Amino acid sequence: MKKEILEELKRKCNSCYKCELGKTRNNIVFADGNPETAKAILIGEAPGENEDKTGTPFVGRAGKLLNEFLEKSGISRKDDLYIINTVKCRPPQNRVPTDSEKECCADYLIKQIETVNPNVLIFCGATALKSFYPKKIPISKIRGEVLELKIGGKIRKCIPIFHPSYLLRYHSLDEGSPRDLMLKDLRKIKSML
Repeated sequence: MKKEILEELKRKCNSCYKCELGKTRNNIVFADGNPETAKAILIGEAPGENEDKTGTPFVGRAGKLLNEFLEKSGISRKDDLYIINTVKCRPPQNRVPTDSEKECCADYLIKQIETVNPNVLIFCGATALKSFYPKKIPISKIRGEVLELKIGGKIRKCIPIFHPSYLLRYHSLDEGSPRDLMLKDLRKIKSML
């Protein structure tokens, strides 16, 4: 049932040109993961160049690093997660999507969340956090916290985490390092699935 609803939504996205991003994309980047078994939705910022080529979210360098961290924390990308972005099309030069571009994709995003109906939403990076959280607060101050936000007509548990592209700049696994905190946050999420 979920797959059928999401396939219809994907067809709508494929023919969507509400914003300028639709005119420059190669592919929409709709989702990855199994909506029938996913207990969490991970929301990223926007597709990058590799994602635009393949139509799959988180497949570049940051995606490979994310996969490593998911594996270390015991989360199955294939079975436990449904991965989406705040927008379905790649912004030029991988820039941050504008508020109006995110607004054009908002209905698709909310429909995906309502359909999958996960135990937890994971805001992967500052752009995803800002898309749902009204307070202006750096992700470094709020990452790992369980927020309860009304999204798609329902109060949902949400956890912000660092974006893996941020972690590409930091290689230390020392206590309190960004990579250490990411692993701790993902293990916390695993316990909520």
